[in-house]
Amino acid sequence: MKILLVDDHALFRDGMRYVLQQLGDNITILQAGNFLDGVTLASEHPDLDLALLDLNMPGSEGTTSVQFFHGRFPHIPVVVVSGEEGRGIMEKVMHHGAMGFISKNSSAQTMLSALSMVLGGGVYIPPQLLQQYHASADEAQPRDRRIRRNEQGLSDRQVEVLKLIVAGLSNKEIAGCLALAEGTVKIHVASVFHALGVNNRLDAAKMAKTMNLLKDGQ
Repeated sequence: MKILLVDDHALFRDGMRYVLQQLGDNITILQAGNFLDGVTLASEHPDLDLALLDLNMPGSEGTTSVQFFHGRFPHIPVVVVSGEEGRGIMEKVMHHGAMGFISKNSSAQTMLSALSMVLGGGVYIPPQLLQQYHASADEAQPRDRRIRRNEQGLSDRQVEVLKLIVAGLSNKEIAGCLALAEGTVKIHVASVFHALGVNNRLDAAKMAKTMNLLKDGQ
């Protein structure tokens, strides 16, 4: 496995190297201290399995740089590891192609779980940011149109997303079916995983069937 780590703080990179080495054996970690060097390394190593990007570092323009990286290397899953934790930042990086958003305040175990989820084809967003997202989305609705959720905490829209996950559709295909932005679909997918306590699409599909979440009428 080959992972690119791009962050301008050497001490943070050292700590992340220790975390990343716990993901498994034979892990190669490439490091860059600025965004442009990170892009160069990604160009030289098209077989990267994952790229971890900070938002605020030399050469980076924040969320725009995430969009640039994803556009140039669409085959490389991107996870943003940032000290910023606002809902707006999270939404932007997901819309710009990231598959995960991890706070630098997270524990090593949380980071390992999050990275494992992304490497397994999932999407990761911190639970507290998901809660902020859902709360603000709910408050934006008139009182008589507040978002309804089932016993698992899934909204009607998230149940629709879950049905399409079970059908084997990708995030891009789900976005097309539901006329949603792909970034919005990623947030729904992360919400589904969190609500069901799973780390990937296969386990989400199995859990949906086990719990009979997709019975007729839902």
